[in-house]
Amino acid sequence: MSYFDAASSAPLHPVARQALLASLDEGWADPSRLYREGRRARLLLDAAREAAAEAVGCRPDELAFTSSGTRAVHDGIAGALAGRRRVGRHLIVSAVEHSSVLHSAELFEVTEVPVSRTGAVSPQSYVDALRPDTALACLQSANHEVGTVQPVAEVAAVCRQAGVPLLVDAAQSLGWGPVEGEWSLLTASAHKWGGPSGVGLLAVRKGVRFSPQGAVDERESGRAPGFENLPAIVAAAASLRAVRAEAAQEAVRLRELTARIRARVPRLVPDVDVVGDPEKRLPGIVTFSCLYVDGETLLHELDREGFSVSSGSSCTSSTLTPSHVLKAMGVLSEGNVRVSLPFGAVSEEVDRFLEVLPGAVAAVREKLGAPTPSAVVREDSLVVDALGKRCPIPVIELAKVIGDVPVGGTVRVLSDDEAARLDIPAWCEMREQEYVGEEPADNGTAYVIRRLS
Repeated sequence: MSYFDAASSAPLHPVARQALLASLDEGWADPSRLYREGRRARLLLDAAREAAAEAVGCRPDELAFTSSGTRAVHDGIAGALAGRRRVGRHLIVSAVEHSSVLHSAELFEVTEVPVSRTGAVSPQSYVDALRPDTALACLQSANHEVGTVQPVAEVAAVCRQAGVPLLVDAAQSLGWGPVEGEWSLLTASAHKWGGPSGVGLLAVRKGVRFSPQGAVDERESGRAPGFENLPAIVAAAASLRAVRAEAAQEAVRLRELTARIRARVPRLVPDVDVVGDPEKRLPGIVTFSCLYVDGETLLHELDREGFSVSSGSSCTSSTLTPSHVLKAMGVLSEGNVRVSLPFGAVSEEVDRFLEVLPGAVAAVREKLGAPTPSAVVREDSLVVDALGKRCPIPVIELAKVIGDVPVGGTVRVLSDDEAARLDIPAWCEMREQEYVGEEPADNGTAYVIRRLS
């Protein structure tokens, strides 16, 4: 079985396993106690904090261990905004932030900064979003779904000039290196770099106004109450140091493997859109979307062939809505596949994936079929009734009838699937047809496409 979903959770690093087992014997006592066992536990905790702080690029007393990366995000945003309550409650986030950031933002007045088609923000967009009552800005260091690296240093500079702290979600990138720029707060999650789950990092620079929210105690500077999970913390810090030592060499190797996937998938599989920035990206992540494919079915096909991958397709979600990242980028969500290679992934596994993928996509397309579209000609326009049919059926039906109207004629696709609002314009761009827009319909929306060729 080839595990290609390291962006969700990386396999436990061997160093993490060793440190975890060793600290179970040595680090079980309360590190706040003054007797021998407590002092031994305190030494382990202090050493772990120093190692993690060195990797982050902050002082040890600026870093707290939390119960998860999500907890670190929630506490970081709440504490920073509470510390600047006199300024206001306005928060700036990018449209492609992790859901933990976006869920926290729902509690405040928020401005979402748009991204380009590659998934990157513009520093100028943060300048434009700043207001007198802006208390905090947030920006991920790299995107978790498409791998695009964000211009954190430039955004941090414009925020610092305006006197606004910047919180960086570094969950995806911290294993590869420190975050550049003068950020104010930083969060991360150990299971993303091969540490154990249940350990997050929250770094708050000295001088940043911060007021922890909720019940607090004396542990972790009052920022993460409760008894520290010392064995997991020690394992997290040890594995972070270990992966950093390997990162430069491993990045070169994984970049070559993902570049191979990016180059060969469009040649092997027709009607594919490779998304994300082709250059400014994390080493191990590559994402592509396949037209006329049900995303969940494709994942099951690949699983049967021995590959564990993930997807941002609307068809893999119980809500049947596209990934907010793909939606913000304006790219195709149908048949979306994210390949995120773990440390140590071998070339032979990638080559076998490329051998299996074309057959898996073809099998899904054949299994899904192309239902006979319900089309009605009205003057110079063709109307396709795809009401009640989920992705990717509306796009399949559009593709089958676009040739039935003359050049300059239009097709109106009736659909009540939210994913159609993203996938039909994306299909038009891929097929070089004109997406005119949408119109209200009796039971859904009419998406209007003009044939150009």
